[in-house]
Amino acid sequence: MSEQAKQNGFDIYEVFSQRTHNSSFVHQFSLLAPNHEVAMSMARENFLRRDAVVNIWVVKRENVYVCPPEEREFLQRLDNKEYRETKGYGDLQAKWRAHRDRYEQQQQSNKQ
Repeated sequence: MSEQAKQNGFDIYEVFSQRTHNSSFVHQFSLLAPNHEVAMSMARENFLRRDAVVNIWVVKRENVYVCPPEEREFLQRLDNKEYRETKGYGDLQAKWRAHRDRYEQQQQSNKQ
């Protein structure tokens, strides 16, 4: 936060919105405000006139926990569950085609 904002009693607030009841909250923007009520009012004025949402969160930035760089290694998965990822299925048709062609070639060479 800038030194001038601290001196003037302003805090940085982060604004999150939810478009539908089933959707996730998405970060929209940051703003400077002297207190939570003003921050909420500013968020409504600036954001809600553009997009319709069902919920909005206005959170003081200092209350948002950010994982420090030295702790990010602990965010890695502890177990190897790559089999749950779908990255290997992208070219499945090409793989089946290659297997079929190989099988057909073997069948033709067996007949000869």
